[in-house]
Amino acid sequence: MAEHKLVEISEMAEQKLIEQALVSPSTPRTTTTSLPLTFLDLPFAGPVYVERLFFYHFPHSTTHFCKTTLPSLKHSLSLTLQHFFPLAGNLQCPPQPHKPFILCTQNDSVAFTIVESSADFNHLSTNHHPKNLKDYNYLSPKLSRKTTYDGNDIENNTFIFPLLSLQASVFPNHGLCIAITYCHVMDDSCCSHFMKSWSFIHRNCEVVDLKSTPCFDRNFLRDPKGLENVFLRDYFEERKTWKDKLIGQTQSQTSEEEYVKATIVFAKEEIERMKIWALDQWKKNDCEVQAPQFLSKFVVTCGFIWASMVKTRCRKENDNDDDEKEEYFGFPGDCRERLGYKIPEGYFGNCLTLCHATMKRKDMKGEDGYVNAVKVIERVISEMKNEPFKDMGEWRDRFKKMYELGSVLLVTGSPKFNVYETDFGFGKPAKVEMVHPFTCMSIAESENREGGLEVGLVFKSEDFKYFSSIIEQGLQALKF
Repeated sequence: MAEHKLVEISEMAEQKLIEQALVSPSTPRTTTTSLPLTFLDLPFAGPVYVERLFFYHFPHSTTHFCKTTLPSLKHSLSLTLQHFFPLAGNLQCPPQPHKPFILCTQNDSVAFTIVESSADFNHLSTNHHPKNLKDYNYLSPKLSRKTTYDGNDIENNTFIFPLLSLQASVFPNHGLCIAITYCHVMDDSCCSHFMKSWSFIHRNCEVVDLKSTPCFDRNFLRDPKGLENVFLRDYFEERKTWKDKLIGQTQSQTSEEEYVKATIVFAKEEIERMKIWALDQWKKNDCEVQAPQFLSKFVVTCGFIWASMVKTRCRKENDNDDDEKEEYFGFPGDCRERLGYKIPEGYFGNCLTLCHATMKRKDMKGEDGYVNAVKVIERVISEMKNEPFKDMGEWRDRFKKMYELGSVLLVTGSPKFNVYETDFGFGKPAKVEMVHPFTCMSIAESENREGGLEVGLVFKSEDFKYFSSIIEQGLQALKF
């Protein structure tokens, strides 16, 4: 595991605005069209955004970037948007009973911001130190909010949300960060498809045939359980909370300075030891539930992190009054290969189910906490594979309960997206980072360790050192 030290960056990085561009698809649309959302998009419709940062070594000046690289980035983006044209459009959320949809017009464009940053590129683009969340705030693209509503009559107004915003931050003579903020009406698989398509076109400098083009046909997905009606009901209930959420986002930035983002890197050998140890303990201590023949690296790594996070949070509690409190672990399940019928490779939209594992806190704090976490995550995944949409109609009530009554850790990202293969011609990324709150953990393949994993976590500053010691102790225990 990578060694981490808590360091403070005393000087506030300065940002110099270079350009704010609007990039349109290379061939403008001649008509206005709409793209409906499916029942699997509805749980994510609205102001639900994902942020991802791609750091590249780029030993050139800002002037060099603006004269040589920026024009080709904008041109290749325009060509890419020709294929992914809905991303230049907007999510329209009209009042009840109307369904949300993506509106595409001849005037569509994507905001692309260019800045020069005085921040320490080497600090931000490595896994050796945790970073203050405020350091990422300047690198993530801000959305050109088109949301319009009457504050006195929110029920009868239409919310309008841009689907995509991009930013390139130049660290003169050191590096470049290409950042994307996108609306969750497309999932991470679609984002990966878009970014790799853009980088592929940029790398090849010309109009080229993409290996895979997006598919916007909504007729592939079937809804045998009638989930659309359930999700629409939940969507309209959630819509009532958007006004306060949007006002809160513009009026205050929640204490980023109190939190740090750290990346824990697990080598392939460490993950293999986790698998061996977890299976061995499962076979020894559980006669009721037969141990599987194989455990995935996702299961053992998530179990290890979840148990360690619970032990970190509970270290200051001197009594056992909260031992019956439930701990929740949530993660998306990709359904593209699990529906019993074929989904096109480039399908544009969400094809996710929402999985959750639950356990009493007392069962996670002790020596068996890790293997207990592995067991419950493995069981949930097995159930999802057999019945992807089981109990999915209860997802909103379930997540409300998770946040109100228990402690939550949610997974974002996946190692299967191979984010480190997003090469614009500068070489592979030095670091790919997701920006998320402390209730989440991000996961990706390791940049320089074949078969390894990177796990991104957010901590209160005082918690990180203790968590690191828990991780180190756990890995040492696996060696025996």
